[in-house]
Amino acid sequence: MDYSTSDILVSEIVGTALLLLLGAGVVANVILPKTKGFGGGWLLINFGWGLAVFAGVYASYKSGAHLNPAVTIGIWASGAETFSEGGLDVTAANGFLYVVAQMTGAAIGSALAFLAYKKHFDEDADAGTKLAVFSTGPALRSYGWNFVTEVIGTFVLVFVVLAFAKTPAELGPLAVALLVVGIGASLGGPTGYAINPARDLGPRIAHALLPIRGKGSSDWAYAWVPVVGPLVGGVLAGLLASVYLV
Repeated sequence: MDYSTSDILVSEIVGTALLLLLGAGVVANVILPKTKGFGGGWLLINFGWGLAVFAGVYASYKSGAHLNPAVTIGIWASGAETFSEGGLDVTAANGFLYVVAQMTGAAIGSALAFLAYKKHFDEDADAGTKLAVFSTGPALRSYGWNFVTEVIGTFVLVFVVLAFAKTPAELGPLAVALLVVGIGASLGGPTGYAINPARDLGPRIAHALLPIRGKGSSDWAYAWVPVVGPLVGGVLAGLLASVYLV
């Protein structure tokens, strides 16, 4: 079934907003003071993000459920003719529209997560903890190696997602959700596994704009890593898919 450009853009906005509402929400539940899930641990965050992807992918079926500029650019690099089945042609203009929709949805979703946890943001947590609900940060700051980690993690994500499209198993959103859980559990430790420029930059902008008590810096010095690293990983995955997944 063919969808209009507006259908596709709304689909990406809604899906990415759900992704960030639930993803930022699980981080808030684990790390903000006095929540029911406080101290729930890394695996709770991993599974929460996986289920956030599950919900977002289902909700954005009209657009092909990219939810991620790295996926969009990976599809482009793979030599595909359209961004989804029966969807927009692969062009720079259409790719830009996808990215704008993803960034918009990510900012909206993270702002909704802030509203859901507003009273907990008002509690006495340090500024870094509050930022961590919105965007990623390295466990050990080394921009070059943090960049490498994001390239590798995103390469795995995009390459396997493109492989899913070539298989008859039709596991759909569940397979992508489990893939994200696996990446978080195995490769997420060094950087918090952004693996998605929209997931990090949209919420970081929201963090800068929202009236969060005691929020501190949005750490713009690091912000390029979870944007450029995933884009490079997405391109590499698409290029390999163009010769391997044929």
